[in-house]
Amino acid sequence: MLATTWGSTPAERAHAYPCDILLPHPDEALFRAVDIAAPAPIVFRWLCQLRVAPYSYDWLDNGGRRSPRRLTPGLDALAIGQRVMTIFRLTSFERDRHLTLILDSYAGERIFGTVVVSYTIVPCGLDRSRLVAKLLIHHPTWGRWQALRRLFAWGDFLMMRKQLLTLKALAEDMARRALA
Repeated sequence: MLATTWGSTPAERAHAYPCDILLPHPDEALFRAVDIAAPAPIVFRWLCQLRVAPYSYDWLDNGGRRSPRRLTPGLDALAIGQRVMTIFRLTSFERDRHLTLILDSYAGERIFGTVVVSYTIVPCGLDRSRLVAKLLIHHPTWGRWQALRRLFAWGDFLMMRKQLLTLKALAEDMARRALA
């Protein structure tokens, strides 16, 4: 289904990700993936920008402020526990390979449950990468959530698709400028 597997391959969905350790028995797993014409270090550097902005629909999830279109110095100085996109916390990372986050907001957990995500970069030669995001969710058990559960995958799909496509465009632009 588009909302649960957008852009990903069966092999990617079968692969193990760092977030699997954080939530070994999720209620749901969602995958999103995109090809990027940029090397892994550039893609990773743009992923580090998630510390300050979501790079999705800024009018909706960034208080109307535009996510930066230039790299912010120092954001690649990562440390476990740092805030990412305001409501997530960095749980692990490997430079040029992945960022793994957990939802770290009381309100977010009450609404969405436990949510963990790994943004994983797969190098495809020297100048191309594949960015694969895997989200694992353990939904709240309270009754109202059951009706909203189906909407979560679609809502996240719309937001993360925009995020990944924005990061793709920014990384590809940087890679093009580096070659010029």
